[in-house]
Amino acid sequence: MKRQEVNVGEVEVVVLADEQALALESARRLVEALGRAIDERGEAHVALTGGSSAVALYRELTEPEWFEAIDWGGVHLWWGDDRFVPVDHPDSNIGLAYSMLLASGARSGESGSIGATAVDVARPGGPGLPIPVNNVHPFEIDEALSESDAGELVAQRYAEALGEQLPRGAGGLPAFDVILLGVGPDGHILSVFPGSAALEPGAPLVLAVPAPRHVEPHLPRVTLNPRLLEAAGLVVVMASGARKADVLADVLEGEHDPRRLPAQLAALHNAVWLLDEPAASRLGRT
Repeated sequence: MKRQEVNVGEVEVVVLADEQALALESARRLVEALGRAIDERGEAHVALTGGSSAVALYRELTEPEWFEAIDWGGVHLWWGDDRFVPVDHPDSNIGLAYSMLLASGARSGESGSIGATAVDVARPGGPGLPIPVNNVHPFEIDEALSESDAGELVAQRYAEALGEQLPRGAGGLPAFDVILLGVGPDGHILSVFPGSAALEPGAPLVLAVPAPRHVEPHLPRVTLNPRLLEAAGLVVVMASGARKADVLADVLEGEHDPRRLPAQLAALHNAVWLLDEPAASRLGRT
């Protein structure tokens, strides 16, 4: 099957042959949106995600063709959510992006002749993207691990940073140019699980999340509030694999109930859902 674009209700859904094709389409959409923002404002802000689709995307972005596609020096990296673990932990979304997108020199500012960028640091698959260290904005989890109420402290600091550094969008909310999302097996996005406090009116823009019992890994987390999705320039939802097929059909074609299926909050006019064939295999059958 070749690429197929369909609308499920008002949602743009693009079905691609496999995970590699999905990664290529994700990279193209991401880079185009970041490039437009840089042309308009001189900078662009993206919230990263984790999971297998992120791995495939990050691997694609380190292919040579993307290095000169835009001015990466104008790109700011943020994160949509992460597990409350040190950055070198295998379950860290921050660590995943560091290891695949940025060489260690880009994190420390010590990358040889060009300072805070990473293009001169050897790494598997090539150098990291040339993004200045001052443009990388992780949750300050490592710094807060020894603090009491560490999750709340990290969430508060991140909300303050978003308010200070991002442009304002709909409703005066901080506006990312792109937010990348995956979909969990229970229909969650970010670390917003069914019945999450993030779904309550007036919930903070960044929240500490207790360790979920029904989804692995069973670790506490910190997450953006899905209210930020509507203010974003582009939301890219990526999902691959047959094990996601049933929940995606439920999210996109089932009864609208975001408290049960928070991923329905990403079914927006400013979103595109990129699925591979196995993930999309149940669409149209519910």
